[in-house]
Amino acid sequence: MNNALVLGGGRGIGLAVVKQLLKRDFDTIYIVGLHSPEDLEVSSSNRVKFIKANFVNEDLSFLREIDPVNFLFISVGFGRVAKFSDLKEIEISNSIKVNQLIITKVLHYYFSQINSQKDFFSGVMVSISGLLSSPLFSVYGSTKAALAKLIESLNIELLKEKTKNRILDISPGHIEGTSFYGKDTNLKTLDELAINIIEKIYCRETLYIPKFDEVYNQVLKNYNENPTQFGIDSYNYKKKSERISTEPQLKVGYLSGTFDLFHIGHLNLLKRAKEYCDYLVVGVHESGKWKGKDTFVSFENRVEIVKSIKYVDKVIPSFTEDSDAYESVKYDYLFVGSDYKGTERFNKYEQFFKDKGVQIIYFPYTKDVSSTELRDQINKGEY
Repeated sequence: MNNALVLGGGRGIGLAVVKQLLKRDFDTIYIVGLHSPEDLEVSSSNRVKFIKANFVNEDLSFLREIDPVNFLFISVGFGRVAKFSDLKEIEISNSIKVNQLIITKVLHYYFSQINSQKDFFSGVMVSISGLLSSPLFSVYGSTKAALAKLIESLNIELLKEKTKNRILDISPGHIEGTSFYGKDTNLKTLDELAINIIEKIYCRETLYIPKFDEVYNQVLKNYNENPTQFGIDSYNYKKKSERISTEPQLKVGYLSGTFDLFHIGHLNLLKRAKEYCDYLVVGVHESGKWKGKDTFVSFENRVEIVKSIKYVDKVIPSFTEDSDAYESVKYDYLFVGSDYKGTERFNKYEQFFKDKGVQIIYFPYTKDVSSTELRDQINKGEY
């Protein structure tokens, strides 16, 4: 067994690490994340397997699809430079889930292997913002601070258990060449950092702050000498550099349906939709008349059922046309069944959304189950 797992390896530093791991003798390198690898050499390699996952779902079932690994690198995370009062509640929740909760759960999943006498190498991208105050980056910094203390504590447990394995906390400041601020990944710029990270993971170091001697040693000294003044300077720097963002870092998805006689096909649709977006809005039809059918379950009860699904963030009464919902929801993705693709209605939709940046995602229906079949069986007394 010589397999690696990289969470968030589709772009940025995660992708740069994957590219370096390909030069080593790994049998399989698993990449898990929302984005497939943005590099031809990586995406075309028969040693790389990509598994699509949106970590805001808190769904770790993908780990069961992965063969045993002995190298783990985690580079998922996001944040927005903004006033705390300007952050949306869903941003706060998602940031905590992705930056802290999911990483904690993944480390817990593999901890019995890390805490053993067999070789297991692991590293996590944290942030220098977790080691000092970071006004206007408050929630992001707090998640990274929690992660830094978690790793520090786990390394003490590993030390006391007398295993040689350690977890490397990689806490950089700004990194050129990453896609963190919406820029394109530059692998040539990231090569040296990726090589250093891998070497320090294999050396079982516990903390790596890139450019420590040149920059961050003094930065940390300034913070420790006067945290308040450091925070004020940090605030002023972010304001002056115009890094403050007024737009939430959210991809919004929308779909509509009757959701009568809720079944596994409905659940699969909602789950797959949430894999594409951070915030999923679902429109529920008040009746089945749009399909020429009656509903068995009342509108109010169908709304409550859909609201209770963990993949759904908001439920609204559906609009006559999904395109009519756009002005209200401002979604980035519209999800629909594949049987609508190529129809006159959805050809018009595609033209309507052409200049709006909306992508229509067509999902195949779950085979062997439908509300229509269930309804027919109930009417015949067979169910």
